[in-house]
Amino acid sequence: MIHVTVFRKDKQITAFELSGHADSGPYGYDLVCAGVSAVSIGAVNAVMELCDTNLEIEQGADGGYLHVTLPKGLPLEQLEKVQLLFDGMLISLKSIELEYSQFIKIVNK
Repeated sequence: MIHVTVFRKDKQITAFELSGHADSGPYGYDLVCAGVSAVSIGAVNAVMELCDTNLEIEQGADGGYLHVTLPKGLPLEQLEKVQLLFDGMLISLKSIELEYSQFIKIVNK
């Protein structure tokens, strides 16, 4: 199962972590894994490119782990853009969770 943990402070996303594997299909044909990967990596790339924000990123060697932390002290306008993109990511991940809840679980901390 893929576990998504969203870390918040004052309702703002400060970090998120994805761990585990969906195992919803054979290697290379796991649609849940592919969807979660595309959504999360796409959001990270969008934040870095569109918001000119350097994120702290940790990845596991086997592809089953991603931890992303926002830098502290972002200007308000930049922070709002980052939040909007990460909120969009969460909406997409929740859509996947709604359809495939046996393979992905999202929690907020």
